[in-house]
Amino acid sequence: MIKGIIFDLDGVLVFTDQFHFAAWKQLASELGYTIDEEMNSRLRGVSRMDSLNIVLEKYEGILSNEQKVVLADRKNKIYLNYLENMVPSDVSNAVRKTLADLHERGYKIALGSSSRKAKIILKKVALEEAFDAISDGTNISKSKPDPEVFLKAAEYLDLQPEECIVVEDAYAGIDAAKAGNMQAVGTGEAYSYAKADYHIKKIEELLTILP
Repeated sequence: MIKGIIFDLDGVLVFTDQFHFAAWKQLASELGYTIDEEMNSRLRGVSRMDSLNIVLEKYEGILSNEQKVVLADRKNKIYLNYLENMVPSDVSNAVRKTLADLHERGYKIALGSSSRKAKIILKKVALEEAFDAISDGTNISKSKPDPEVFLKAAEYLDLQPEECIVVEDAYAGIDAAKAGNMQAVGTGEAYSYAKADYHIKKIEELLTILP
């Protein structure tokens, strides 16, 4: 029986992918090359350092780990500048109503995001109070498709993995949910992903899946 719902953040509740991509594009430009949407699709749901290594695939030089940390910090500063512009209206009424309705039905709700800035984003868009627990990039060591972020979320909700369902827009996120023995709802780019147990185009469709 499903008792908890774990939501990814980017691409599900808010849409900051464009900010990440813009920051990575600026960093790549500073390094002397460009990145495209195809590479951007590989960055979704992936940790910052893993994302950096993907972006650096086009870099012709050799970087030390210390230099990579400096570059990751540089990207983060660019990204944070974009986040400063986020406001509560960046979250749709449909998202707010769906979360409220699910709470009223007795479900526990958690965030399961690889982003280290998840809490900052939630505060910017006034969505902090919607969650019973938050598992993000600050409390995990492995990024999706490893299930750690979702297993931590279930632990914080005091639920077993099989009592949770994950809502994700990335293939890596769906894979992580299934690896963690959880059901998965595919939306956005993961809408047609065969490994998802359910498929929704709009967040409010969750209310038809979960009684």
